[in-house]
Amino acid sequence: MTTSSPRVAALVLSYQGREVTLEALPSLTGQDYPACDVVVVDNGSTDGTAGAVAAAYPAVTVLRAAVNRGPARGVNLGLAWARERGYDYALVLNNDIEADPGLVGALVAAAEADPSIGCVGPKAYYYWERERIWSAGGAIRFREAVTAEGGEGEVDRGQWDRDREVGYVNGCAMLIRRAALETAGPWDPLYFLGVEDADFCLRVRRAGWRCRYAHRARLWHMVARTAGGYKPARTFNTGRNTALFVRRWGSPMQKLKAALAAVASLPVAFLRELPRRNAAAVTAKARGFLAGLREPLPPPPRWDEPGDWCAPAEPIPPARETAGAR
Repeated sequence: MTTSSPRVAALVLSYQGREVTLEALPSLTGQDYPACDVVVVDNGSTDGTAGAVAAAYPAVTVLRAAVNRGPARGVNLGLAWARERGYDYALVLNNDIEADPGLVGALVAAAEADPSIGCVGPKAYYYWERERIWSAGGAIRFREAVTAEGGEGEVDRGQWDRDREVGYVNGCAMLIRRAALETAGPWDPLYFLGVEDADFCLRVRRAGWRCRYAHRARLWHMVARTAGGYKPARTFNTGRNTALFVRRWGSPMQKLKAALAAVASLPVAFLRELPRRNAAAVTAKARGFLAGLREPLPPPPRWDEPGDWCAPAEPIPPARETAGAR
């Protein structure tokens, strides 16, 4: 790669994550790709994230949302910024990651190898289990959960060392070609805490693009492999997002399969969680599924149509306020 390489805006979304964002930035500012600009999107945090990043990393651009109104609106703030400035690619990133130095270069190389590729994702590992895979590309399914990660939980022995077309790219690290972004539109804030990435990738594919898994691109993600995420606040959103996604994209047969899967799985989950005193998480998922069936279902957002799909931005706090935060 040379300085004429495609320009990439690496968009790191953060909410109340000052310290973890500061920990992630060295691996992103230290990429060996010559045309990557790092941008932190502070999604309405009150913990001083924006000022701390500005003070510690003057070369990093900081965008600050006035309030937190969900991940999709925060991502869209960054995507709109990159789009307005003519970047060739936008790389959407979680803040709780560590990137291999060759991450951006490997993702761009995979995309540049085929002009029909709209999105590319890496091989992602568990942060605390460095050789255990969290995601090697994903699949979209119409069941009680919308997505499934390839290789999840497997120790990496090279079994996923082949680039391949996938149903979706996980939003923890998604490289998006500018032309695909233009045709697919912004991420949809209809979903909250899940499925935004799958919905976007499906719109990319419906617009004629392909999603790709690039095995040479690597990162480590601070996601827990053991129990702890199955809680009412999360399961409600899982149920709601699943119902909304299936209503929008499912065929009549897929909708029927999703409904049958929910009816079959929820009683089993209730019996599993009852001895753990966590049955409320199952009832919350059922309530979320019903809520998603009843809610209005607007069309996906578009760049050329006004709508409430982007977080309003505001100036970042002066760097001197948090100059000693690190």
